[in-house]
Amino acid sequence: MNDSQYVPRTFPISVKGVVLDHLDRVLLLKNEREEWELPGGKLGLGEEPADCAVREVHEESGWRTEAGPLLDVWMYEPIPGRHVFIVTYGCRQLGLQEAPVVSSEHKEVGLFTRDEVEGLVMPQGYKDSIAHWYAHQDLG
Repeated sequence: MNDSQYVPRTFPISVKGVVLDHLDRVLLLKNEREEWELPGGKLGLGEEPADCAVREVHEESGWRTEAGPLLDVWMYEPIPGRHVFIVTYGCRQLGLQEAPVVSSEHKEVGLFTRDEVEGLVMPQGYKDSIAHWYAHQDLG
């Protein structure tokens, strides 16, 4: 096969932030599939992934954050045949300890303790990223 016949496989890149509040609860949003997910969204052309996480957390919850370490990267198939490359960052909340607000992109916003996360309807990859951020906090 020559190069002119090659068609690269493409898929969106979604950058997510794992944010804990002052009571160590993780910020999650309920989507149209009735799953909880991390705040985040599509990486813009030329945008740094960490900046995308900060922007998306603010757009979807009203919270101002700073991005910390890269936690995970993984491929997610939200519906059969549709793949999304997920990138997660640990984020720190900045400023006042205000309640998050739900954006028009989601049905509900919630704050959950470490122990509550395992029982939620959400992709295992998100649960793993949350666990990695809690483990990082425990080491700090």
